[in-house]
Amino acid sequence: MTRISAKTRARNEQAIHAAMERLLSGDVPPDGSTDLKTLARMAEVPRTAFYPKKNRDGTLRPGPYQQLAEEFDRRLKTLHQAGTIPDPKTAQIERLKKVNAALKKRLNQHEAELAELKEFKQLALSRITAQHLEIERLREQATADAKVMTLPRRAVTSAIGSCS
Repeated sequence: MTRISAKTRARNEQAIHAAMERLLSGDVPPDGSTDLKTLARMAEVPRTAFYPKKNRDGTLRPGPYQQLAEEFDRRLKTLHQAGTIPDPKTAQIERLKKVNAALKKRLNQHEAELAELKEFKQLALSRITAQHLEIERLREQATADAKVMTLPRRAVTSAIGSCS
């Protein structure tokens, strides 16, 4: 395990703070996101420096930049609670989740309307069929009754007089 000099550590902490400010202000690289991995890459420090280390006896000691990682997480959480999302990809994901939820709601409404219309169609067809059967029954009854005489139908070939 190599130790770093105080000068290198101070330079790394300065680079981490600068990268942290860029990330939290929304300047996220295209291939990254607002997380410790991108922070470490932007500051050019090993990501493992943000996490606790194990001593030989199994006890834990803080990582060299663990306090900076905790500060980054705390500031990021504060921004999220305030409704600000510095990462444009994360903001887009959140926006798309809301759009998706709205579309699912509309789809459910349309499916319910469609089911209702199918039920109405079936009821209307049933009523039309019943009415048709009743009309046929009445026609048969009218022709079977000797007192009722059916008149022949005459086709109208042209209009008589003006139609205005």
